[in-house]
Order: sequence, then structure tokens, then C-alpha cells
Amino acid sequence: MNAPTVAALTFGIVFLAELPDKTALASLVLGTKYRAGYVFAGIAAAFALQVGLALVAGGLLALLPQRWVEGITGLLFLGGAAMLLWHQDDEEDDGAEGREPADDSFWKVAGTSFAIVAVAEFGDLTQIMTANLAAKYDDPVAVGLGAWLALCAVGGLAIVGGQKLLRYVPMKVIVRVAALAMLVLAGWSLFKAATG
Repeated sequence: MNAPTVAALTFGIVFLAELPDKTALASLVLGTKYRAGYVFAGIAAAFALQVGLALVAGGLLALLPQRWVEGITGLLFLGGAAMLLWHQDDEEDDGAEGREPADDSFWKVAGTSFAIVAVAEFGDLTQIMTANLAAKYDDPVAVGLGAWLALCAVGGLAIVGGQKLLRYVPMKVIVRVAALAMLVLAGWSLFKAATG
């Protein structure tokens, strides 16, 4: 696949998977309490860090033989789909509560936003998916850009108007579409692993 296609595919998958995530909720809460630009700067930096870590992990995974990579990514996509379908709502308790900055300065708000999102995203489904996509497609720049833009888009939407989206698109629909996309990718990866 060419780079724009890989970036677009990555964007779509990560965007859908991130919508029901606790990070979107944390961004929404932070955006209601503090200046949106300050919050966005913090979360965008945290997303860049997490995507970078995912690309390194994906690069290491890509060192394995191609059939192994296809098999592992297929199984991980299956696991990701299962995580989405059996998503627990108790994640809503995680987030910004109890960790408010002492003042509303840029560095305090952006730093708090960075810390909350960096911790929430570590080992998260979208980080694992980004690593899988980086291993699957030999284009870490396209995967990284697509993933980072998707994460920033979800964070920005959550900050600006997350509740408005949920008025028109039920969360169940978003989760099921993301899970379906991952099941298709899992099936394709496992097929390629089996047929070599």
C-alpha cells in the first residue's frame, strides 16, 4: 500500500477505536474546566509520545518473519475487537478528577493534560493497534502520522463538542463499527499467516 492509503487506514481505525476510550472522556472533562487550547497542547504532546512508543514496538515486531507478524497482529486485532465489544463503563471514573492544576496557566494546564493522557494511553488499545499497523505496513511515518492525527482529532472533538456527537451517533454504533473493522483486519492477517 502507498503511504497516503496506510495513513488513511490507520486514521480510520484509530479514530473509531479511540472514540469510546477513557482518554476522550478525560479530554472532555479537562476541556470543560480549562482553556481548550491549553488542554489540546497537552494531549497532543502526550499522543505524540505514545505513538512514538508504539512505532518502536511495531518496529521490533516487524523483525519477526512475515508469517509470524501476520499471525500475531491477527490475534492482537481479535483481542482488540473483543476489548471493544466487552468494553467496561467503569473507565469513566478514571480521568481528571482529583488531579486539577493549582492555577490556569498554560504550563500547569498543558502539563496536567499531558500527564493524564500519557498515563491513560500507556498500553491502551489504540497504542497496541498502532504498533500492529506499524509492524504490518512497512511505513512507520504514515502509520505514526495517521495514528497521531486520529488521536488528536478525537481529543479535539471531545474538548470542543463530544456530547453533541453522542446525540447523533450512539456509542454502541461507534464501538461496533470499530470492532468490525478490527475483526476484518484480524481475519485478513490470519488468512495471510495461514497461506504464507
